[in-house]
Amino acid sequence: MASGATGVYPCYKNQFQIAKDGAGEAYENIADCEEFSVSFDNGVEEWTPFETEGWTRRLMTAKSVTISVKGKRNVGDAGNDKVAGLAFKNGRDAESNFQWTFPDGTKVTLKEAVISVTALGSGASTDVAPLEFDVQSNGKVDVAPAV
Repeated sequence: MASGATGVYPCYKNQFQIAKDGAGEAYENIADCEEFSVSFDNGVEEWTPFETEGWTRRLMTAKSVTISVKGKRNVGDAGNDKVAGLAFKNGRDAESNFQWTFPDGTKVTLKEAVISVTALGSGASTDVAPLEFDVQSNGKVDVAPAV
């Protein structure tokens, strides 16, 4: 959808990158991602003042996002290796800057995101080893529209 294109697009046009050194601005693509889902957790405050005659008022006061990715373990791919290397980390060591690039070029950056590896290298003898992980926002995300 870059260059003024419009319309529908296949999901494979989305791409994911992880910071080369965790907190830097240089990113590596993550090879062999096959499927993803995105969930938003929205904090909404509610109140019912007298003047609304019983109708509830609302204001969104909090947000977080989780990106769940399913793929294959690709040893030797820098981005894939970086994610897999977080499997046994805890605390701040399990954080990294993460970027989601949309088909139109929009970039969503999650600074110091918590990377939770949920599947790594397991399966039946004839399976291809998985790499599955959740990326959880850790503070406000940065959305840079396509230029």
